[in-house]
Amino acid sequence: MHWVWFLIIGAAAGWLAGKLTQGRGFGLTGDLVVGILGSLVGGFLFRLLGVISAGLIGSLVTATVGAVVLLWLIRRLK
Repeated sequence: MHWVWFLIIGAAAGWLAGKLTQGRGFGLTGDLVVGILGSLVGGFLFRLLGVISAGLIGSLVTATVGAVVLLWLIRRLK
């Protein structure tokens, strides 16, 4: 069940990151994949900085921050 929530939160974070960055997104599917990968990036960054996030909202914030960073990196590399 943990993986299902991970995918749902990652997908929501990808959608939210696509809206926040207001760039020329990667479409719905691309933004969802970036959100799922971004949740891993966000978790890594938060652990690196010593930031603790708990609960559903904390997970969503972590995943969204990671997705925004990942979208920014992808757009810079393009």
